[in-house]
Amino acid sequence: MASEKPTTKGQAWFCTTGLPSDIVIEVDDMTFHLHKFPLMSKSLKLHELITEQEKNTKPKSAKFQKLTEDQEEIEEEEEGEEQSPEDDEHYCHIILPDFPGGSEAFETAAKFCYGVKIELSPSNVAPLRCAGDYLQMTEEYSEDNLISKTERFLSQTVLKNIKHSIQTLHSSDRLLPLSENLGIVQRCIDAIAIKASSTDPSLFGWPVSDKDKVLESSAATTNSNNARWKTLAGADAWFDDLTLLSLQFFRRLISAMREGDLISAEIIENCLMIYARKYIPGISRANRKSYTSSSSTSSSIPSENEQRELLETIITNLPKEKSSSSSTTTRFLFGLLRTANILNSSEASRATLEKKIGSQLEQATLDDLLIPSYSYLNETLYDVDCVERILAYFLQGLEERSAEDENSSVRSAALMLVGKLIDGYLSEIASDANLKPDRFYQLAVSLPDHARLFDDGLYRAVDVFLKAHPWISESEREKICGILDCQKLTLEACTHAAQNERLPLRAVVQVLFFEQLQLRHAIAGTLLAADVPPAALESERQSILGDDVEEEEAEVEGIGLARGGNGSTSTWRATVRENQVLRLDMDSMRTRVHELERECSTMKKAIEKIDEVGVAPRSQRVSGGGGGGWRSKFGCKFKTQVCDSHESAAVVEARKGRSHRHQ
Repeated sequence: MASEKPTTKGQAWFCTTGLPSDIVIEVDDMTFHLHKFPLMSKSLKLHELITEQEKNTKPKSAKFQKLTEDQEEIEEEEEGEEQSPEDDEHYCHIILPDFPGGSEAFETAAKFCYGVKIELSPSNVAPLRCAGDYLQMTEEYSEDNLISKTERFLSQTVLKNIKHSIQTLHSSDRLLPLSENLGIVQRCIDAIAIKASSTDPSLFGWPVSDKDKVLESSAATTNSNNARWKTLAGADAWFDDLTLLSLQFFRRLISAMREGDLISAEIIENCLMIYARKYIPGISRANRKSYTSSSSTSSSIPSENEQRELLETIITNLPKEKSSSSSTTTRFLFGLLRTANILNSSEASRATLEKKIGSQLEQATLDDLLIPSYSYLNETLYDVDCVERILAYFLQGLEERSAEDENSSVRSAALMLVGKLIDGYLSEIASDANLKPDRFYQLAVSLPDHARLFDDGLYRAVDVFLKAHPWISESEREKICGILDCQKLTLEACTHAAQNERLPLRAVVQVLFFEQLQLRHAIAGTLLAADVPPAALESERQSILGDDVEEEEAEVEGIGLARGGNGSTSTWRATVRENQVLRLDMDSMRTRVHELERECSTMKKAIEKIDEVGVAPRSQRVSGGGGGGWRSKFGCKFKTQVCDSHESAAVVEARKGRSHRHQ
């Protein structure tokens, strides 16, 4: 058998060993011209088929006659000799329908029967294992047969490596149901799940979409870091191999991973993310670019029904636990939600996604929230209803976590982030002319008061909304402005609001009122820092916050009554001018207080230096007493320059006295 030389001609496969072929086997569209003895020595099925055909010899068909002539022509070219007509009587013709693995697997099995050494791999071991079972190449029939050889390779090589198990599972897809009956599929799934459970979840901390960038940036690190990144890259490679699996096998694999809670939620999420990005185009910007620029045909893209089925599988298997702090997972969830809207997935699937996003809304960005409205029933550009539901799920989860007595500071930080995010979202959707005032109002007031430290972002959204909706009624304007807390506006926002002609007069008056209070509190704090006596500060605060507040409230009522007459515009302008004059006066007073503070500090330093001069010998001290006398006589009456001149004179006299003594 060492001189065996297989050749092909068209769809025929010939084995020329110096002996004429005596059997023809058809597998799929390939015809194999072989010899009886090697096949019968390894395969019980072929032995039975050949024996039975020899007992029931029939005349050769026209097709078999043509195949025989082709084989004779090849052998004449190779060996230079002709077959005798008597040899035709020994030919057998066998057809093997539905052979597992097709003609390629049968060719390898035939080589094994001839004693040729075959190379097993994770890709061909499953077809050869099924071929051995089909041909009944058992250990009982022949020692060290194909079944035992493939089983040994499966258990000792394939099932001990997660990448090899995935490749073998992928090759088993076209071997169903035989590969399932032989246990190859389930053994590979169990092996993958077990190996994945032993994977360190900390190895997958980087965003999956940015993996290549992370690996490239690691080239500039130290040798130890380089070794670590190589480990990470090798561990992450099996994630990409998951995309080889069909949806049926992938679904079973994820179910096996979730059983027993042995695998972290982060690993399962990474598996789902990579598989979804492979087969659902448009789930992220990177996918859209790759599908647009790729040369693959449209047949390689799954159909809409297949994408919907895959999407349902991904959503169903998403872990209920909160994802990691990385925003990549949150961005992926928003991509799934947009795709679910496009594919018109079930309401249950979309609700599951919205709840999942709501549990980690603080990790989202403004771009994530801008979900286009794909329904013709919605008039707005963006899906505001969806964001309202997500926000409701977030607040509900926040209340549940509060009931469990978790860290209040973490909850507060998450709520602040979401408050800032919603304010930015309101500013974006406020310019939509189709957005109704009630929709804008409901979304703005859905957050609790302590979600916003300042209302500057909310004021910006209100200003944009009023600018884009100039036709709304005055009552609607006042309702929209009612969501603002003027006490939470900074001085910059108050200054802008006081001159904003789009705001109702009542809102402007409230802004002016609270702006004055902020200025007065600022002045009171400055005076307190300047060491003003507490009694004087308290009397000043009473005079400012007492009578003046009552006067301003009366003034506000008068302006409100005057608003209905013809002089409402002039009253509003007069109020703005008065506020500007008051603000200038306050700024001038604040500047003067700072100057007094600096002068007082300079005087204190000068007096301390004069006290140090009093430590000199009694004969060299300036008449008039010690340091205490200087403080009582000149403490706060002389300017800084006077104190400095006395200090200089005293030092000069002291130096002169010391020089006379030495002489």
